[in-house]
Amino acid sequence: MQKTGFDNEKYLKEQSEAILERVKKFNNKLYLEFGGKLLFDYHASRVLPGFDPNVKMRLLSQLKDKIDILLCIYSGDIERKKVRADFGITYDADALKLIDDLREWGLDVLGVVITRYEDKPATNIFKNKLERAGIKVYKHYYTKGYPTDVDVIVSDAGYGVNDYIETRSPLVIVTGPGPGSGKLATCLSQLYHDHKHGMHSGYAKFETFPIWNLPLAHPVNVAYESATADLNDKNMIDHFHLEAYNNTAVNYNRDLEVFPVLKRILKKISGEDSLYKSPTDMGVNRAGYGITDDEVVQEAAKQEIIRRYFRYSCEYAMGFSGYNTVEKNILLMKELNITPEHRLVVQQAHLAADDAVQKHKGHEGLFCGAAIQLKDGTLLTGKNSPLLHAASSLVLNAIKHLAKVPDNIHLLPPNIIKSVEKLKKEVFCSKNASMDVEETLIALSMSATTNPVAGVAMEKLKEFKGCEVHLTHIPTPGDEAGLRKLGVNLTSDANFSSKNLFIT
Repeated sequence: MQKTGFDNEKYLKEQSEAILERVKKFNNKLYLEFGGKLLFDYHASRVLPGFDPNVKMRLLSQLKDKIDILLCIYSGDIERKKVRADFGITYDADALKLIDDLREWGLDVLGVVITRYEDKPATNIFKNKLERAGIKVYKHYYTKGYPTDVDVIVSDAGYGVNDYIETRSPLVIVTGPGPGSGKLATCLSQLYHDHKHGMHSGYAKFETFPIWNLPLAHPVNVAYESATADLNDKNMIDHFHLEAYNNTAVNYNRDLEVFPVLKRILKKISGEDSLYKSPTDMGVNRAGYGITDDEVVQEAAKQEIIRRYFRYSCEYAMGFSGYNTVEKNILLMKELNITPEHRLVVQQAHLAADDAVQKHKGHEGLFCGAAIQLKDGTLLTGKNSPLLHAASSLVLNAIKHLAKVPDNIHLLPPNIIKSVEKLKKEVFCSKNASMDVEETLIALSMSATTNPVAGVAMEKLKEFKGCEVHLTHIPTPGDEAGLRKLGVNLTSDANFSSKNLFIT
């Protein structure tokens, strides 16, 4: 059974109390920048087993009568169609999804801020779509003089050119998809405009990682550094905090670098010295107080670092990133004395691929393996064949195991497999008739209408959520989409499943 190491209720209580206390310190008007993901924070749930991926939404629901919500998105991310890896959707699509998700929780977005706005096609289409759906859109521009010329930044030529957003509630949540969305700049711009309107508002940052009151080299904090390797983030001791309080706290390089500038900007806006003596002071982060089993979270964090290594290796192979992210992760694994094989499904997937090679000696083609670790610790494998991808074989083997279906009973009857094969070859003109995970799941649902055993087995798909899966090859789009929908933690070797350059 999977162990838990985090108490959501304790965390909720600590975090909500700390936020409300911070609101009071700023005359009941606080802009709270939300670092990390507002919804579906799977990184946190993986490194802190027991962490509810939507615990932040539960917190906001508790405070819904006291909050406004602003959603920021960087114009450049819209134009280059930046993708959120865990969902496989672009940042602009993620922003739309977030608005829908918030509404499901009974929360509305006050407006969307397009930051560093540029008059470009994709950005304007996104803006028009929102406005025609009745959502207010505000344009914020590149801030002149940033980060050195504070006199220009805090002036009508700097923050003054941005649209002012009239907010009603004492707590304004400022969120956005991914890093660099302009959340901080939006908060500071609002502080500037509020001050011009005679209001004295404040700023704070909702943090989860790094966890300031865990050691610098704690695996949970190292996992954060691994997750942001593409941004070149580095955890560091907050020397401002150490000097002010003679107390060690962990922060990261970007917050430490911007802090002196941020203090000057805040003083220029208000005319008063900031209440904050360190970047850690600015954060509201009680995640460390929710940890109930340090051994469990340490092991979970190590597993996350290995997952990131595989992800960066694949991104490098596909040309999405440089090798520096892979190298950084290798160094982080060495610091914690772990290897990719520390992830149990890796070796099992390789064994399955080797078995496929031995079984099909003399046959041309690439042989792939896949492995899954179920929640009770059971390890199962699958390998590719002319009929099924390795991941498809794995899914079928796993649900048969969970449903206690004997090996000699087929969940997919030959007529359905033949029908799919005919469709792919004769209609789609596909070179490969082997079924990917999405196709296999659709075929399984068809089989379940006439085969009660298939119906029982299909119900077991719900138990895949949170299970560990590894493939010996980069998944095809159909495999990746299907496995993502099942909610597994997927990794793969940086090998392509075919010698073809164009893979469908």
